[in-house]
Amino acid sequence: MLDFISKVFGDYNKKELKRISKIVEKINAQEEEYQNTLKDTDIYKKTLEFKERIQNGETVDDLLVEAFALVKNACRRLQGDKWDVRGHEVEWNMIPYDVQLVGGIVLHEGKITEMKTGEGKTLVSTLPMYLNALTGKSCFLVTVNEYLAQRDAEWMGGLYNFLGLSVAATLNQQSVEEKHATYECDIIYGTNSEFGFDYLRDNMAGNPDDIVQKNLHYAIVDEVDSILIDEARTPLIISAPDNTPVDMYARYSQVVKDLKENEDYNLDEKANSVALTEEGMNKLEKILNVESLYDQEHFSDVHMIEQALKAKALFRRDQNYVVKDGQVVIVDEFTGRLMQGRRYSDGLHQAIEAKERVQIRRESKTLATITLQNYFRMFDKLAGMTGTALTEAEEFGKIYGLEVISIPTNKPIARQDLSDAIYKSKNGKYEAVAKKVKEL
Repeated sequence: MLDFISKVFGDYNKKELKRISKIVEKINAQEEEYQNTLKDTDIYKKTLEFKERIQNGETVDDLLVEAFALVKNACRRLQGDKWDVRGHEVEWNMIPYDVQLVGGIVLHEGKITEMKTGEGKTLVSTLPMYLNALTGKSCFLVTVNEYLAQRDAEWMGGLYNFLGLSVAATLNQQSVEEKHATYECDIIYGTNSEFGFDYLRDNMAGNPDDIVQKNLHYAIVDEVDSILIDEARTPLIISAPDNTPVDMYARYSQVVKDLKENEDYNLDEKANSVALTEEGMNKLEKILNVESLYDQEHFSDVHMIEQALKAKALFRRDQNYVVKDGQVVIVDEFTGRLMQGRRYSDGLHQAIEAKERVQIRRESKTLATITLQNYFRMFDKLAGMTGTALTEAEEFGKIYGLEVISIPTNKPIARQDLSDAIYKSKNGKYEAVAKKVKEL
């Protein structure tokens, strides 16, 4: 059926590559002209000219051929130049191949480019980043870790600076002043989480002058399948310690100790809830010496009492949690594994700590939160690159409206990419490995 559809309508990927290859021919012809007509000092002037033309009404699409040709020409002129990258002297020896120009056009069009490992995605991204930064709005290059963000900003920085653009990396330890300076640049490298947290901090800013991300214009996401699919629903959270005194949890843990099920409270294990009865409420009012726990001033007290009751009646040691090295550690109900660093929310963890008589740590309250999925969907234009995107093409299309285009390699692949071998058990896997070793 798929073969029939391809015959009738043609392969979409091939059609796109054929269309883009015509643009690549124009870029190469323009770059040849630049070799004969431009001097090194003219490169920066060309960038100023492009910016002025955009201000006068031309679009980035109108400038695509000329801008990409200028980046390729700048790469040619930089051949042999050396600069420091993360403490190492690096010599520039890259000129974009035709397939890299194709990848750059795909990224500029707000799509995902699937390129094999080693095909030079770092250089490919400079082409659309340069073009889209000509608008005067910052462009973001999203990487998976800070080392890559710093390295690529420095490595590609020589090219961007030669073209007349500024570049920097947004890093975790930067001060507010450094963040401001970073986001004033034309091109900014950083991790997905750092860009997200910068956005959250902007939303918490009390003064508009403290906002650093002025616009969410254009972003290229490296390892796009990992960031936009695998980690997409992971929330980024900025929290702060709550000011509830921790000794209150210890007090209410003792208060509920003698309360009886079906008399002072009712338990619903299926709904994972516990509710005080009228009799239980009266008993607590006498113990606490208050007229009515239903008064607004006692709202937080009732909440802590209910959490203390949950800790007493619903959460069992060595089943829902363990006490290890003086800390309450949650046990994953599905795998049975200890979830180090994870804590129950809404004061429940503190109630369990009080019950077990270990150190009670302050509760934290969420000040700002966003998922990576929601953050990246706010950009005017989004693109991505990875070595493996076609397998998630449907998800990219449904969630982000992104198409995936597979780019051929510059040279034929010598390596054979075989299908995965899956075994029913570890023993079966080890026997197959041993058999293969013997065979080889």
